[in-house]
Amino acid sequence: MVDIGAPPAAPARFITLEGGEGAGKSTQARLLADALAARGLAVLLTREPGGTPGAEAIRRLLLDPPGEGWLPPAEALLFAAARADHVARAIRPALTQGRWVVCDRFLDSSRAYQGGGGAMADEALLALHRIGSGGLLPDLTVLVEVAPAVATARLAERDGGASDAIAARDAGYHGAVAAAFARLAAAEPARFVTIAGDGSAEAVHRRIMAAVAARLGLP
Repeated sequence: MVDIGAPPAAPARFITLEGGEGAGKSTQARLLADALAARGLAVLLTREPGGTPGAEAIRRLLLDPPGEGWLPPAEALLFAAARADHVARAIRPALTQGRWVVCDRFLDSSRAYQGGGGAMADEALLALHRIGSGGLLPDLTVLVEVAPAVATARLAERDGGASDAIAARDAGYHGAVAAAFARLAAAEPARFVTIAGDGSAEAVHRRIMAAVAARLGLP
C-alpha cells in the first residue's frame, strides 16, 4: 500500500485493474498511480489480497496454503475476509479523505477465480461482498486482456517456474477465469473497460490513461 501525490484536488475515484495471470496488471497499476499523482492528485496504490496487515497475512495463507490447500468455498471466504479488512481500514478511509484509489485486483477477481474457475455461484460471492465490504464497487474497472501465449511468456519471466498456488493451476482453470472476466465486462459495460494488454508496458499504459480520461475525466 503506497500513498502518492499531493493533498486532494479533485473528487475521489476508485479504479481497479483486473485480468488473468500475466496480464501485467501490477505494472499498469503502478504506472496509473504515478500518472495520476503527476497530475496533482493524491493516490492510494494498493492490492488484493492485501493492502492492510491483516489482509496481507491472509494473502500468505492463500498464495502459499498449508496442507492440501483450500477448497473453493474456504478460498472465497478467505478472500472476502481479506477484502473486508482492506475496504474498512484502507480503501474507504482514503476515499473519504479525497484520495483516488488504484487497486490491483478487487471483487471481480473473486467472481472470476472462485466463480468462473472454482464454480462458486456469483450471487454467493456478491452476498459475501455485501456482508463484508458493504457492496463497495469501483467507479471504473480496467480489464487487461492478453493472448495466452503472451501471458505464459510473462509468467515464465516473472516467476521463473515458481508460481504461487493460484497461478500454478492448470490451463483449463485459467481459461475458465478468462471467460468469466469477459462475461463480467460484457454484463457491466458502464463500469468496465477492456484494454488490450499486448505490446509494451508504455503502450498499454497509454490505452489505460485514454480510457480513464474518457470515463472519469482528469484535471
